Amino acid sequence: MTPRFDKLGVVVAAIVACATFFASFATFRANRIVPGEARSILDALPAAVGPLLLAIVVLAAIVALLKTPLVLRLAASVVALAALAILIGVAGTFLAPAGNTFARISPASGFWLLIFAFTLLLADVLTRLNLSPPARIGVLVLAALAIGSLLISGQWDSLSILKEYANRADSFWAEGSKHITLALGSLAAAVIVGLPLGILCHRVERLRAGVLNVLNIVQTIPSIALFGLLIAPLGWVAAHVPGAAALGIRGIGTAPAFVALFLYSLLPVVANTVVGLAGVPRAANDAARGMGMTDGQRLFGVEFPLAFPVILTGIRIVLVQNIGLATIAALIGGGGFGVFVFQGVGQTAMDLVLLGAVPTVALAFAAAIILDAVIEMTATRRRVETA
Repeated sequence: MTPRFDKLGVVVAAIVACATFFASFATFRANRIVPGEARSILDALPAAVGPLLLAIVVLAAIVALLKTPLVLRLAASVVALAALAILIGVAGTFLAPAGNTFARISPASGFWLLIFAFTLLLADVLTRLNLSPPARIGVLVLAALAIGSLLISGQWDSLSILKEYANRADSFWAEGSKHITLALGSLAAAVIVGLPLGILCHRVERLRAGVLNVLNIVQTIPSIALFGLLIAPLGWVAAHVPGAAALGIRGIGTAPAFVALFLYSLLPVVANTVVGLAGVPRAANDAARGMGMTDGQRLFGVEFPLAFPVILTGIRIVLVQNIGLATIAALIGGGGFGVFVFQGVGQTAMDLVLLGAVPTVALAFAAAIILDAVIEMTATRRRVETA
């Protein structure tokens, strides 16, 4: 019988083959800034463990390559990811010289490619299973618990990124707090301003084109350029407006970062509000008028609830966008995880870069999954209510 190949599985298997046989699994460095020495799976792990991981990876790739049941594909991806997560910690302990606090062991390109390949396989399986929104959030929670367990257990303590964290634990949480505050604060401000502006643009057609064009122009300005453009006016405000400096408004720091993120956030909120309200069925409005509802009652009782899933989609775009853009705020003293990214770039310490990049990606990924689930649940409820 001729074997049948899965299209995505071919891609996954190709990535796994390249990562396993042509890329390094871990990198050993005598200290945090010197060039590293590549180690393959067999070289990075104890003699009894390396072949085991190799077998798991190859078998999982074969399962992905062939058209196999979804349950088997799910098991293969989960087992492979779990093995990689656990054994990279084993590699760190195995490669680190005893008593040497300067040596650094990092996951190398092969490890990250394997993580990407099996995460791709897992995502494909979960998509095919068509999980409900609560189930998707449940999967996210389970993944977070698994990662948290590995962190708490000390399994990864020998890896260089955790050593960088240990040296900067206090500043990590402080910068993380700034990062989240910037992302959520600018989102909240954009919602407060953008929703009324979107409603106004929906009601006043002549205003709509002008406002959306201006916001589109703002979106085309590169983030670093916009941060720079805000330095002079905010510096002037801090110097000439009484009390402005006391409120934290100045040319560099959090203020220009907050304003820039707020400006970037307006277009998705305003545009999705306009689109959502425009998509309200005429029959719903006619029925509301027939019941004697005023314009305000129709807006908040009929139009806004029906448009809410579309508006929430804009908010989701803004949140994920702001989590990423807040990283650049570090360039102008705004803080956030970007502090570690740019420090790492300046010191050619890639593990320090990862200390800022990994939590940023994780936050954006989690926010996207949660809000996607909320949007789907909201849209489903609206369809049921209007059926």
